[in-house]
Amino acid sequence: MTSVADAFGKANADNRAALIGYLPAGFPTVQGAIEAALAMAAAGADVIEIGLPYSDPLMDGPVIAEAVYRALTAGTRVADVLRTVEAVAAAGVPVLVMTYWNPVERHGVRAFARDLAAAGGSGLITPDLSPEEAGPWLEASDSHGLDRVFLAAPSSTDQRLATITEACRGFVYAASLMGITGTRDAVGGQAEGLVGRIRPHTDLPVAVGLGVSNGAQAAQVAAFADGVIVGSAFVRRLLDAADTAAGTSAVAALTAELSARVRRAAAP
Repeated sequence: MTSVADAFGKANADNRAALIGYLPAGFPTVQGAIEAALAMAAAGADVIEIGLPYSDPLMDGPVIAEAVYRALTAGTRVADVLRTVEAVAAAGVPVLVMTYWNPVERHGVRAFARDLAAAGGSGLITPDLSPEEAGPWLEASDSHGLDRVFLAAPSSTDQRLATITEACRGFVYAASLMGITGTRDAVGGQAEGLVGRIRPHTDLPVAVGLGVSNGAQAAQVAAFADGVIVGSAFVRRLLDAADTAAGTSAVAALTAELSARVRRAAAP
């Protein structure tokens, strides 16, 4: 199994969903992002997503978009993303890079796969890459043993879900709603149904993201999904913090809260 698959397996054996946390590289600084991600890992995150800052973040809501803008303004580059991946992977937590496709293509697909593997990364989450257009990435990820996570949406047909899940490795990302990232008062009502529609097509774990921001919502999702993905809530902690140390502490505290809430009720 890949390290991501191993993380899901361990979580399932412990009767809980896996907690997947997202932070963008380079925010509040390159080192600050590393420290926050390491704190997230130490506090209970099973898998960590490191965002590659990009100038046209189509899926990102205002919180992540602001952090990414600051990271880009400070000069964050692919090399800084890989440095972040390397530091977190060295702590023993599987790391996936969340990235739009253009930076990978510009870097060179084979070169990106090579460099990501060399840094200890587990694979990519590619929100704007469709399986039909992913041939070079499928080949490169096979060559370097990397996971590839594609997104399924509530609007995806069953035929589309079959295509998406066939291309995935590691887990399937189920978007809880149609729209951009961000904290919300409730998890998208279509999330549980989407997970149920994905399961007949694959044995891979299914993780739900978009809109999960607190312990109650994490517990709700953990009742029907294999993984709970949280991003904007972590980034908001960094944006609101007075300094890097305070932000890192806030990220750790939220991770601990969410980690505790993704445990499932014991069978009677």
